[in-house]
Amino acid sequence: MKNILFILVACLSLSCKKDQPTLEDNSTPGYVSSYYFPDLNSTAWETQDMNDLNWSSTDTTELFNHLSQNGTRAFIILHKGKIVIEKYWGNNIQNNAPFDKNSNWYWASAGKTITAFLTGIAQEEGLININDKTSDYLGENWTSAPLEKENLITIKHQLTMTTGLDYNASSHDCTSPSCLQYKVDAGDQWYYYNAPYTLLESVISNASGLSYNDFTHQKLSSKIGMNGQWVPVSGKVVYLSTARDAARFGLLLLNNGKWSTTKVMQDQNYFNAMTNTSQSLNPSYGYLFWLNGKSSIVFPGFPGSFNQPLSQHAPKDLYAGIGKNGQYLNIVPSRDLVVIRMGEAPDTSLVPTVFHDEMWEKINALIN
Repeated sequence: MKNILFILVACLSLSCKKDQPTLEDNSTPGYVSSYYFPDLNSTAWETQDMNDLNWSSTDTTELFNHLSQNGTRAFIILHKGKIVIEKYWGNNIQNNAPFDKNSNWYWASAGKTITAFLTGIAQEEGLININDKTSDYLGENWTSAPLEKENLITIKHQLTMTTGLDYNASSHDCTSPSCLQYKVDAGDQWYYYNAPYTLLESVISNASGLSYNDFTHQKLSSKIGMNGQWVPVSGKVVYLSTARDAARFGLLLLNNGKWSTTKVMQDQNYFNAMTNTSQSLNPSYGYLFWLNGKSSIVFPGFPGSFNQPLSQHAPKDLYAGIGKNGQYLNIVPSRDLVVIRMGEAPDTSLVPTVFHDEMWEKINALIN
């Protein structure tokens, strides 16, 4: 694991209403945002004292101990855009300096949320339509499925993990046609299968004529001051950034795709579809986002459904990017919160949802 982290880092040398300004959105009559947005070209970020929010500051010890004892490197809570909690642990793999707000970390599958957002931007600009068949952008025979079955697969199926391709492949990251075999018709199966999702990057690049990093920078990063980068690892690309960069993206999502007065995503129909149940097979999944508060869920690595929500202790309206080893991007509209956790694996599960729930149990001790 440490060797992978070294490679990743080396590849990237790379609120309270009473005192916060209101931001008018000139393009939407009557719209007012009460959120604070950090400057695009500055490291300054306003903070909010948790005592002013009537949070229990005496209960941070248990939360911080739980995070530090389970491999956490970075943890941030924003309220209405302002930093309420920001904490770092450990050292950088590359230079052994203390891990801090300037240190990069991999998002793992939490980065799927960026791809979901960029897919919406590509559709908004007329480059794609998510109901188009994927072969319109990748060419025929991008899978080994019979052509009539391959043509059933759309971009939307890639966004919702319902391509119907056989997940019993030798590698879930292999995107070669020989690895992408037919199992059932698209739409008839939900399984957390990385390879078909990964090819969305090629769909967007082919449609736009830009590299995936350039498209990300032009359509997203430059508009919100996010300075991460996609880097290749074992046949796929992984997003690396600071925890503060992740918090910027979380704030953009919390404000429904708007950064201050700038509408980064204008298509609210797509945004709402992205962050709500996208199909009937797994109610807890949107477009590459995990959703809380649903009656059932299909977890990564399991073909069957469990009669429980994503998290018992997290707010019901939470939606999230969740990645390997506990990379969390949590958005909670009802509480105006963004919660970021980056770090090492807290346990041996494919996606540590138990740790995520325990984390929220301890966050609740602060905010309730």
